[in-house]
Amino acid sequence: MLSCIRSAALLGIDAYPVHVEIDISSGLPTFSTVGLPHGAVKEGRERVSAALANAGFDFPLRRITVNLAPADIRKDGSAFDLPIALGILVASGQLPDHRLTDTMVVGEVGLEGDLRPVRGALSMALAARSAGCAGLLLPEANLPEAAVVEGLAVRGARTLLEACDHLTDLASLPATRVDLAALMAERTGDPLDFADVRSQAAAKRALEVAAAGGHNVLFIGPPGAGKTMLARRLPTILPSMTLDEALETTRIHSVAGVLLPGQSLCAVRPFRAPHHTISDAGLVGGGSNPRPGEVSLAHGGVLFLDELPEFRRNVLEVLRQPLEDGVVTLSRAAISLSYPARVMLAAAMNPCPCGYFGDQVRDCRCSPLDVERYRSRVSGPLLDRIDIHLEVPAVAYRDLVGAEPEESSATIRLRVEGARAIQRDRFSQQPGLYANAHMTARDLRRHCRLSPPVETLLRDAVNRLGLSARAYHRVLKIARTIADLDAAPELTTAHVSEAIQYRSLDRKRAAA
Repeated sequence: MLSCIRSAALLGIDAYPVHVEIDISSGLPTFSTVGLPHGAVKEGRERVSAALANAGFDFPLRRITVNLAPADIRKDGSAFDLPIALGILVASGQLPDHRLTDTMVVGEVGLEGDLRPVRGALSMALAARSAGCAGLLLPEANLPEAAVVEGLAVRGARTLLEACDHLTDLASLPATRVDLAALMAERTGDPLDFADVRSQAAAKRALEVAAAGGHNVLFIGPPGAGKTMLARRLPTILPSMTLDEALETTRIHSVAGVLLPGQSLCAVRPFRAPHHTISDAGLVGGGSNPRPGEVSLAHGGVLFLDELPEFRRNVLEVLRQPLEDGVVTLSRAAISLSYPARVMLAAAMNPCPCGYFGDQVRDCRCSPLDVERYRSRVSGPLLDRIDIHLEVPAVAYRDLVGAEPEESSATIRLRVEGARAIQRDRFSQQPGLYANAHMTARDLRRHCRLSPPVETLLRDAVNRLGLSARAYHRVLKIARTIADLDAAPELTTAHVSEAIQYRSLDRKRAAA
């Protein structure tokens, strides 16, 4: 007897259809899985055989062959357990197949027949809809994320027996629907707010510019100046996510297995802050069984690297391509995967090893050579990819105890959203481009026309500061964002002058 169950497998953050073919024939009792199974797929035969027996079904003591087609792509994960189990029941005549012809099936099976969640359920639901399936059957724990896909009847079962009862019409599993509009309208009350940050007006202004244009930012200041406090509040002034952004971010978190239980969508921009001991694979993704790294998990949000010089040099250098292209490409001998990585990088560092170089109160104990060695841990090419270099001084006592209220995140976010609206209109004919930080050299020539006074100012700055071509483009992008905050159609010398002030490390190198 032969049966075929439709299923899906992950490739990066996408899923592709897989046909699970089961043949039961005469011969010595064996259970073989072919079609490049790997890891958990191979072990699935033990889970499936025990689950069928413990759920009260007859496990056929015959020759069982399972083929996962297409057979030339390696399969991994436990999502094939449920389709294999159902396929064996259909092939052995214990289950009819009429309810499975237009249904995709995924899920892990426990030894007692309980169904457990799998990674990438949202991607698999999208693949089911693209493949023309009418429904998707999966573990109940995966229902919240898979049900966001419209035009697909998504049903969840708690046990193998419950799934079989549905397929034999002994019971019915209702199709689950999720109100996307309600999910996107919810912006959870952030416990963090810029109103908590005393003083630091220049730093708040720089972060407003960074949020308005999607620019990367580097905080430089002594310990306790508030660098981490400022960075953690950066997501609170970013614009609300669009549905497309939320779906893509949710897919990444689902594939990585970090989606919270019961969570349907990642509707709030992520904030990731990995420790400086992280490996390069942990940061950008990879490993023997490739998974998204921290830079992809922060897609659409903020990646915060505290104590930047303490990260290993090779770890920091792998960030260059994701920061430039907004995507991580992992190439292996058998396959090449891509993960989205359009993030705002926020990094923080001390000015020297002891942290008090240039401080007005405490004396620095570091020699000039120590300072130079410390700063050289971060390469020039990486610094060039960070738009805003922001000095964060220590806060004076009188500012800490001041009673004057500070501006809230909600107020700043209104201005940021106004600037982003201008940018969306500007780039409406360019798919994938929605912020000034993502402009190419051609876009800069089109949208940043320079008047003679502005051109003279920029030429003097490039010559005096020794700016690279990339740093020059960064200045133009920041100036364009500042102009958008002012709702100004053209760049002025005031916009460009402020943008140049945000290249503090270039100014220091020129002064030295």
